[in-house]
Amino acid sequence: MVAFGKKLKERQIQEWQGFYLNYKLMKKRVKQYAQQMEVGTQDRRHVLKDFSRMLDNQIEKTVLFILEQQGQLASRLTNLREQHDALEETPEISQITELREAYRAVGLDLLKLLYFVEMNAIGLRKILKKFDKRFRYRFTDYYVKTRANHPYSQLQQVFKHVGLGAVVGAISRNLHELQDRQGSYLSIYDPPALPLQDPVVDSIKAAVDRLSHSTNFLNFLAQHALIMQEELPAPTDERIDDERYHFMSLLLNLANTFLYMVNTYIIVPTADDYSMSLGAAATVCGIVIGAMAVAQVFSSVYFSAWSNRSYFRPLVFSSIVLFVGNAMYALAYDMNSLTVLILGRLFCGLGSARAVNRRYISDCVPLKIRMQASAGFVSASALGMACGPALAGILQTNFKIYKLTFNANTLPGWVMAVAWLVYLVWLWISFKEPSRDIEEPPASSSETLENGALEEGKQPLLITSEEKQEDDEDPEGDGSEEAPEESRQPATSIVSAYRLLTPSVKVQLLIYFMLKYAMEILLSESSVITTYYFTWSTSTVSIFLACLGLTVLPVNIVVGSYISNMFEDRQILLASEIMVCIGILLSFHMIIPYTIPQYVCSGLIMFVSAEVLEGVNLSLLSRVMSSRLSRGTYNGGLLSTEAGTIARVIADATITLAGYLGESRLLNITLLPSFLICVASIVATCFTYNSLY
Repeated sequence: MVAFGKKLKERQIQEWQGFYLNYKLMKKRVKQYAQQMEVGTQDRRHVLKDFSRMLDNQIEKTVLFILEQQGQLASRLTNLREQHDALEETPEISQITELREAYRAVGLDLLKLLYFVEMNAIGLRKILKKFDKRFRYRFTDYYVKTRANHPYSQLQQVFKHVGLGAVVGAISRNLHELQDRQGSYLSIYDPPALPLQDPVVDSIKAAVDRLSHSTNFLNFLAQHALIMQEELPAPTDERIDDERYHFMSLLLNLANTFLYMVNTYIIVPTADDYSMSLGAAATVCGIVIGAMAVAQVFSSVYFSAWSNRSYFRPLVFSSIVLFVGNAMYALAYDMNSLTVLILGRLFCGLGSARAVNRRYISDCVPLKIRMQASAGFVSASALGMACGPALAGILQTNFKIYKLTFNANTLPGWVMAVAWLVYLVWLWISFKEPSRDIEEPPASSSETLENGALEEGKQPLLITSEEKQEDDEDPEGDGSEEAPEESRQPATSIVSAYRLLTPSVKVQLLIYFMLKYAMEILLSESSVITTYYFTWSTSTVSIFLACLGLTVLPVNIVVGSYISNMFEDRQILLASEIMVCIGILLSFHMIIPYTIPQYVCSGLIMFVSAEVLEGVNLSLLSRVMSSRLSRGTYNGGLLSTEAGTIARVIADATITLAGYLGESRLLNITLLPSFLICVASIVATCFTYNSLY
């Protein structure tokens, strides 16, 4: 692995070398500015003005070259169009073939130009970030806002790339027309669009997708998953991705995610009744629900390590363990054993294969559809979260077969056991283990978590693995050379991974811990609280929890498509934290009688705000995470999972311990830690970002 400056030089197209942004020169200039300001020979105002002029000149050079290349491509397409029109009068197979190859040649040159634009976008984003980091000044915000929205904006030309889009359309349309359609007169613009099987066009579309992520909603959903994405794959890497990809295997991973979330929440409405039927207090439901999270703390690690060698075997093991765990959960009623009940939930937690599901999407899904797959992962989780309580509300019956009891308490276990058994059969028949005989080159082993696009009110440029590598290699921004090779290896343990966390990353993990703790308190004690204050039935609790789960996707649509374009992520982050805090405060039972509107409204505010906070928090976390935590067993996804899981364990334990003080005090006692942690996270957020900016 090499620093970004060296990688940029290696990947430059030699004949275009003089038209790239001079990243090395700008990096040296930033270092010079810092030295001059330290000795007092330069003031900040002059530095900002001089660096802005330098950036303008560099961008102008690049943009004019891009326009020149676009003109050449347009001229070649015009000539080919004339040949195409001539062929319509006297079509000949040989000439049609030659014309198609000529269009493909233009497509390959366009692909070179797209890579050229991409490398310059990365370089510009990197140097802006380096300047901000070095001088503790939000120069990027100033520069982008003043340039991007100007009527003569050159940034718009690069990052909106309207001209390039027209060239892509011309090539695609003409190749589509030249393809044998057996008499069809449909074009690419006529619905339904006919697929064009051409590798050149596929490569162009993939490159355009990397440049412009217009699907903000999918991007926002994918950030929830914290799934790694490669930024600059070589064409061979894209081919390898296609060879490893198997749609049914991806569907099985998403089904595993869905079933596991159903399994997690299907017992929440009835856990208190089940505990009481076995002679325990209603608040023991905290231990019953939390036992699954306790086991998941450990299962996440070994599943993450196991996925380095296989995907099929961990999923098989997960299905078997979950089948056994749910059967034990259901049999505990007839055995009259609280121990068996808790052990059953522990077994379910040991079958948590979410680390495998994430890893499969990251490693085996082609880049061009990885964003959709990541969004599918989050959507499956949200749907499972809603379906679990809803299913529990339906399973309100009571009968016996031989000595086995089937009632509202045991049916969730039996239903999930059957579901995992069916899934295991489907998995065994349909899953295809991807090949692992292809060794990735070191230069492409670092992965990114997020891409950016030029959207009004948002950070406009690409954030890449190279950028994170250089931040690790040159943490002080002093232009020093590469760090030793061993300092860029993936973390080998939880301890070494923790040592790589910067203060800002620790704050993001604290926020993630807080929101998971608050959500777990709300969900896990809902049955006990609503029964005590409102005498709700199991069906009513199930409907309430299902409605909360159903808010996840609509909220993400609003935030991902609208709010994230209007405000900075840091602003949304702080506002969401404050709203979670308000929701917690409104949930407290003070002097006045506790009412259903108070509980429902405060719970809705808390839950929705926490969902918004989760997406924005993971988005920011992806930007500040070290590149060494973007791969290997002990990666950023595992750390965030562990933080959230530990929060759930502590929350469930809090419910059980607070139960010893009586159900009348349960609500306020469990909300107090949520409130204190939320306040601490707000203070940490303000302190961290004020110190950085």
